[in-house]
Amino acid sequence: MEHTSPLERIVRGVLIALVLLFFLFPIFWIVLMSFQTNEDILRIPPSPFFSPTLSNYQALITGKLTSASGTLDIAFMKNLGNSVLLSAVSVAVALILGVPAAYAFARFKFRMSEDIAFTLLSFRFAPPLLVLLPLSLFFRDLGLTDTYLGLIWVYQLIALPLILWIVRGYFEDISPDIEHAYRVAGHSWWRTFTRIAVPLAGPGIAAAGLLAFIFCWNNFVFALILASADKQPVTVGALAFVTASGIQYGQVAAAIVLSVTPTLLLALYAQRYLVEGLSLGAVKG
Repeated sequence: MEHTSPLERIVRGVLIALVLLFFLFPIFWIVLMSFQTNEDILRIPPSPFFSPTLSNYQALITGKLTSASGTLDIAFMKNLGNSVLLSAVSVAVALILGVPAAYAFARFKFRMSEDIAFTLLSFRFAPPLLVLLPLSLFFRDLGLTDTYLGLIWVYQLIALPLILWIVRGYFEDISPDIEHAYRVAGHSWWRTFTRIAVPLAGPGIAAAGLLAFIFCWNNFVFALILASADKQPVTVGALAFVTASGIQYGQVAAAIVLSVTPTLLLALYAQRYLVEGLSLGAVKG
């Protein structure tokens, strides 16, 4: 067993603390800004000492944004609800469609299977601006512009390829002999899939679903072009804080804190599944 000297442990601890400080300091500063007025934020030089205020959060919750040009009505909480609705439903639909598809690609080799899988993956890394114009025309003809259904459909370009390719790898890591033995006992293919394959790949499915949720939550371009303010998520709704009288930095910081909180809580809740899922199959041999 390798032994480290006290000096090495101290140096390692200091380096880890510096790395954590480097990455966590912007988050810490954003949280501080959310409790400050614009005057405190724009003060030169900046100072961590101030009189905290809840006015920024109050403005977001009540929908009344006060600035130098007057009071503006904002729909931040509506946008936050839209983000939860769009992301959750989009991921649920992607899981319902993607998990069986991933199992099929992992277990059954058919003609052009790899080409089809790669085509689906290409939707994920294609630039959104590449498909926005045809999508806008297509949605206009179908009457899907400015609808939740249309946005959920578009969000499948984000969630479905991600879930399909990640979950496929986990199904490939499961030995087919386990499923074959269950089938020999007289069980159907669907029962084998739901009782054996899905539970064994559960951590991977949870990790893929969480990552897909985060990517859907952070989407900006699709909702900006294809929806009005009433249907837009929080990423687009944050533009309301850029007013004619200037940028309301306190409200922006509070909006960041509130918008990050749902995904942070979800990640903390699913942390065990995320770590286990991302580590499955990482070490072989």
